[in-house]
Amino acid sequence: MAAARRRRLQGLLAAHVLRRYGEDALPLRLVSRRIYILPTRAGGVYALALLGMLFGGLNYGNSLALLLTFLLGAMGAVAMLQCHRRLLGFTVTSVVMPGVHAGDPVPLVIAARVPLDGRDARDVRVQVETAAGIAGPWTHFVPEGARDRAVARVAAPPAPRGPWRFPRIRLEQRAPFGLFRAWAWLHVRGGALVWPQPTGALPLPTSAGDRRGDAAVTAGHDEWAGLRPFRDGDSPRQVAWKAYARGAPLLVREYHDPRGRERRLDYAQLAGLDPEARLAQLARWVLDAEHAGESWSLRLPALELPQGAGAGHRRACLDALARHGFDEST
Repeated sequence: MAAARRRRLQGLLAAHVLRRYGEDALPLRLVSRRIYILPTRAGGVYALALLGMLFGGLNYGNSLALLLTFLLGAMGAVAMLQCHRRLLGFTVTSVVMPGVHAGDPVPLVIAARVPLDGRDARDVRVQVETAAGIAGPWTHFVPEGARDRAVARVAAPPAPRGPWRFPRIRLEQRAPFGLFRAWAWLHVRGGALVWPQPTGALPLPTSAGDRRGDAAVTAGHDEWAGLRPFRDGDSPRQVAWKAYARGAPLLVREYHDPRGRERRLDYAQLAGLDPEARLAQLARWVLDAEHAGESWSLRLPALELPQGAGAGHRRACLDALARHGFDEST
């Protein structure tokens, strides 16, 4: 119950920060008005202990007890100032999301720059949280590259297919001593695309205007593809008899016709499936075609991507599948 109330208060505070400062453009350097600070549970116990020592020293007129109380109190005040200062000037330079499919945790790479005044980037940890209040795990920044550079790799909760806005980001640090925690909320402008989950068991289709795809791997000519086990119906002329004579199992020579590996992936071919299942099957076909080293085109009701191959074409097709059905201005 207490945890739920705490999450609700944190959500209200984050909403207040968004209303007050709006969406943040990167790079963003933290200034004092963006940083909040409160005692931790250990800090609360520390304060109660100091209060008890103060009352005891005053009650008994013990100057040594009062001296110790004031000394420990001064240490606590310095710890509070240092805790706030160690987050001051911390600069978030970029937030990047690698490609991810719907239903999988969303990876984020958060890069930052740390002032070169003896601070340790590992003292700062980061957490992402969706608008619905679902929070991911805490992750610490680690130095990377130059001395003032640090990176944190965090996982946001899974997201559905389509345009995805960056979640709010919470930076926090508790050094020194862990008596106080200073934190700041960031609402980074922008977002990325979540691709459809690649599911479906249908085989890759061939181009409607090019039947050569049925013979992409043949027992004929063109490029050498390798050997495969003998199957019923194979021609004896394609058997690798020399390898068989050396004690190898019965193998058949295969040749690859690169012109035959042209696929047309068409949304209309999947009329028996619901829209999301069609997109999932198309995503599966895109990955299968790239894995097989083939070229393919993609046709959607409002978009057609020409023949292409490779990682760049794969990403363009998956992006198109992710945007399908959404307003372009989203």
